[in-house]
Amino acid sequence: MPPRRKLNEFERGRAVAWFQDGVPKREVARRLHVSISVIVRLIQRFTATGRVQERRRPGRPKKTTPREDRLIERLALQTRTASSSIIRRQLRVATNTNINQQTIRNRLHGFNLRFRRPAVRQRLTPAHRAARRAFCRRHVRWTRQQWSQVLFSDESRFTLNHNDDRLRVWRHQGKRYIDATVQEKVAFGGGFVMVWGAFSLHHRTPLFHVQGNLTGLRYRDEMLRPLVVPTLQQMGPQAVYQDDNALPHRARVVNDFLQQSGVNRMEWPACSPDLNPIENLWDELDRKVRSNHPPSQGCPAPLPDATG
Repeated sequence: MPPRRKLNEFERGRAVAWFQDGVPKREVARRLHVSISVIVRLIQRFTATGRVQERRRPGRPKKTTPREDRLIERLALQTRTASSSIIRRQLRVATNTNINQQTIRNRLHGFNLRFRRPAVRQRLTPAHRAARRAFCRRHVRWTRQQWSQVLFSDESRFTLNHNDDRLRVWRHQGKRYIDATVQEKVAFGGGFVMVWGAFSLHHRTPLFHVQGNLTGLRYRDEMLRPLVVPTLQQMGPQAVYQDDNALPHRARVVNDFLQQSGVNRMEWPACSPDLNPIENLWDELDRKVRSNHPPSQGCPAPLPDATG
């Protein structure tokens, strides 16, 4: 929520004049770009006292001027990783104003600025960006019928003990380390299973348990030949196969096999965003598994085979 703008004395007088001329309070607030509550309080004060000046406010006066407040905001936006102590030193050099770090944070909070962890995204080269744009332009006008002919595929890793740092617990102050509010972790997730699958609007392959390292030969012989090609044949001659740019998927033996089998393969941009709808399916599957099988408290047992 942006900081509330204060009206100067001229604007307060104009607001009262408009109101006396019959302009509704909401319209007055719109013209002055303020909340209607500001206008309501102003009219109430004018009706009670006949004055538009603000009453004296109790408390300690601000040590910074509006100009210095804007400078603090500008310093934070110029170097967004600068801490409050760094901004404090820069302000002291620029204006000879000496205030503490909490005051710096208060001023920035007044501008709706918070010091938070940065969002993380993959670094993209100009070639990556161009490939993304080209992909979007090729498919932006695809119809539901065309997308229904795409067989989306991907692998996903499921761990027995999962922590996405989004878990929250209710606890009393000073009770952080009681058993009821502590989440135990197991090294490397306590074991995992890697699965592969593919699906379209009307078809899907069996869920395949990937054991060990996946190579191009295994991808061809264990997934493409027995699972993907028969499914594409069921979908019809317009079927398109989608997989990402993982090294086993782009091996020469895989490319040769798909070409010999007459498979239409979708060009997938490198370092692509998660446009594959199977990501949503993996998330739903993960939630279902965890709701039926809560994490164990002791040493985890081996996970069952997920094939089929």
